[in-house]
Amino acid sequence: MRAVVAVLLFVTAAHAALWGLFQEKQAAPDFKGILPSVSYTPFEPGHVVDSTIDPARIRADLKRLSTVTRAIRSYSSTEGNELVPPIAAEFGLKVMVGAWISKDDDHNASQIESAIALAKRNSNVNGIVVGNESIFRADQKVEDLIELIKRVKKSVNVPVTTGEIWNSWRDNPELASSVDFIAAHVLPYWENFTDKQAVDQAVYLYGLLREKFPGKRIVIAEFGWPSAGYNLRNAEPGPFEQASVLRNFVARAEAMGMEYNIVEAMDRPWKSFEGGVGPYWGILNNAGEAKFSWTGPIVNENYWKLAAIALLVGILMSLPILRLEQPTAAQAFVLSAAANGVGAWAATVFAFWSGHYFVFGSAFALTLGLILLVPLVLIAMARIDEIAAVAFGHGPRRLIAKTATLAPATIGEGVTFPKVSIHIPAYFEPVEMLKQTLDAVSRLDYPNFECVCIINNTPDPAFWQPIQDHCRALGERFKFINAEKVQGFKAGALRIAMDRTAADAEIIGIIDADYVVHPDWLKDLVPVFADPQVGLVQAPQEHRDGDLSLMHYIMNGEYAGFFDIGMVQRNEFNAIIVHGTMCLIRRGAMDMAGGWSSDTICEDTDLGLTIQQQGWLTHYTNVRYGEGLLPDTYEAFKKQRHRWAYGGFQIVKKHWRRFLPGGSRLSPDQRREFSLGWLNWLGAESLGVVVAILNLIWVPIVAFADISIPDKILTLPIIASFIVSLTHFIALYRLRVNIKAGQMLGAMIAAMSVQWTVSRAVAQGLITEHLAFARTSKGGLSRMSIEFQAFWEAVIGVLLLIGATVLVVTNGYKQVREIYIFAGVLVLQSLPFLAAVAIALLENSRTNSFAFWRNSAVRTAELIGIRPVRLPTVAAPSQPVASEIRREAN
Repeated sequence: MRAVVAVLLFVTAAHAALWGLFQEKQAAPDFKGILPSVSYTPFEPGHVVDSTIDPARIRADLKRLSTVTRAIRSYSSTEGNELVPPIAAEFGLKVMVGAWISKDDDHNASQIESAIALAKRNSNVNGIVVGNESIFRADQKVEDLIELIKRVKKSVNVPVTTGEIWNSWRDNPELASSVDFIAAHVLPYWENFTDKQAVDQAVYLYGLLREKFPGKRIVIAEFGWPSAGYNLRNAEPGPFEQASVLRNFVARAEAMGMEYNIVEAMDRPWKSFEGGVGPYWGILNNAGEAKFSWTGPIVNENYWKLAAIALLVGILMSLPILRLEQPTAAQAFVLSAAANGVGAWAATVFAFWSGHYFVFGSAFALTLGLILLVPLVLIAMARIDEIAAVAFGHGPRRLIAKTATLAPATIGEGVTFPKVSIHIPAYFEPVEMLKQTLDAVSRLDYPNFECVCIINNTPDPAFWQPIQDHCRALGERFKFINAEKVQGFKAGALRIAMDRTAADAEIIGIIDADYVVHPDWLKDLVPVFADPQVGLVQAPQEHRDGDLSLMHYIMNGEYAGFFDIGMVQRNEFNAIIVHGTMCLIRRGAMDMAGGWSSDTICEDTDLGLTIQQQGWLTHYTNVRYGEGLLPDTYEAFKKQRHRWAYGGFQIVKKHWRRFLPGGSRLSPDQRREFSLGWLNWLGAESLGVVVAILNLIWVPIVAFADISIPDKILTLPIIASFIVSLTHFIALYRLRVNIKAGQMLGAMIAAMSVQWTVSRAVAQGLITEHLAFARTSKGGLSRMSIEFQAFWEAVIGVLLLIGATVLVVTNGYKQVREIYIFAGVLVLQSLPFLAAVAIALLENSRTNSFAFWRNSAVRTAELIGIRPVRLPTVAAPSQPVASEIRREAN
């Protein structure tokens, strides 16, 4: 344990060192003076500007601004903006009054009249700006705007101009002739320049205008850089970028004697209509606090607060490692590194939340996204835990190894071989398949067993009469029951079998009707019950028809992962999932648990969990002691998985109280394994579908409302989770499952293909209490459905791909990084749905046949000359014998 503690301390120290190593510091020219002018619009809580604006708030804003600037520029002369000049005069601030010009002539007249009145009544008004980018927005024609400017000039004694983008001045020299000075807007961000190019570009354009209009007073009426929001091609917003650009620009402008106005004084959260960067152009935040220092190196003043959050979360999430039973140093390192990675993400979330403004809609969307990410992070951590345990932890310690001979048993006083009663429930099963199962039982190398075969709710004699005759032929050990109108599905049939079980049977064995057991099944596993605390022993499922088709081949590989990875790991904590077939249960444990229950459709898992809750030990072996049949069709495969998921959710609803403190005899490890197991299966699949659908809904908002997804806190974790899941699957399959790489790839596709199926089962579990037990079709009696078995998966998968395409196409000009990442997430989320489509198409194609691939390989080898071409053999014509020749001659 000392080594583990040392590892945790090392990882924490390394994490802290990384924060120190990556702390960003940038040099920039110091500015110790006062800015000549900044843009200002009155701000009210709730992000509105209207006629009821609070003068006290304007007074507080301007008092704060009087310490950083000599003048302000406004953009309107009404709706509360008329209060700005007189209040600004109280603090010695000059005001460049703006008159907002639109297409509405009445509105324009009101703005102009108010601006003229403000200029006449307030001596601190040093100019009027008639319109702001009115030509750029096509709200006014050049000649019409000139007439408005002339009208104002006749009425006031201060300079009059209009605010326009620099190229509007360049392209309309008559506009420049009509104003007292040129008020040019130079905003390199909107022209896709980087923060390193921004100042040079502004200086260049200033020189261009001076050259174009010699002798004319030129003012850079807007220059700025946003501190947050999305990138625009090469233009990257950010707090460091804003500080660097503005400090470099001010130093250059002061050295040149340039007149300029900075956009803007304070952040304005209500400017979200200007895109993601709209609210973040201020040199002060919306509370009036400076966003950066004008002297010294540029640093994030909250950097070490964020580091402390990251380290604290990392430490807290690493503490459970100390509760693991003898973890290795490598295992502890992986887990602690992952925990500290989550801590770094938590700090990023905090930084984003505290550094951005949210209206109700965006706050709701972000909160919902984070809520959905919490279980996603837990699932990823659970999978990393399993990777660390399998790859770097101790090997399995509780796994039952195959024994050579039957050891003397002590179950039951004086009984050498405890009696086992094997129960085989059947419902409309193929007769020959069930006969094979019974024949295999008859060959068991164990001296003391009986077999109860119960066929329920199968009135057709063709299904039960031959089985009854076969049981009679096999001898007195075999009991046959034909039960009609059985309530409670498979559990009801098993209860009837229990009533017919021999009184001296101490162990109950359960196998499905399609399983051919090995002779040594009981011989090897019954001795485990010599420990009186053992209540259940489970062997894995295996299948003998994996070579029937390519689809069956990959399905068999998918099943193997559960039995060779998950069950082996859960067995270490006495927390296996009981899956019925190939299961041995102590009769006393079954009686204590109440026997088979029909209130879930996964009666085996339900009973197994109840047995564990009673305090019994359970054991697992990964040795195959029998082989069954795979589902006949992809439809049957999905129905089986739906039944398991729906039954699993029923079990969650039934047993959740027993996971509360004192609710049962489950250990903390058992509670953790079952809880994480349900979350990792039911939760992960359901969450994947929910997030995919929500992202689809979000696509038009991102594509057409100019709102992007914050990548570091919402989309990148989804990608990271996908990478963890992919690594988890590949690494654990390579370490634990003895299959080839091609089958492993197919198993991955099969596992992904049931995401929609499992999520539907969970949704139905939320709104219903009981669904009918759906038998899994096996043995070749199934008919292929005429319906396409992945219709809804195809719809959702295609919509996700269309959504990704729309995002990429609409992002062609802006090239916003977050949008491309979001589009990539949609593609990743489409994979499980497309996996279902691929298997559904495979099932009905020639490529599902192994013969097709063998013949293709042969033809390919012949084409490229690896092997000679096989030519058809032509028989030589037979030669007539001599007697026939003589006969023809005669």
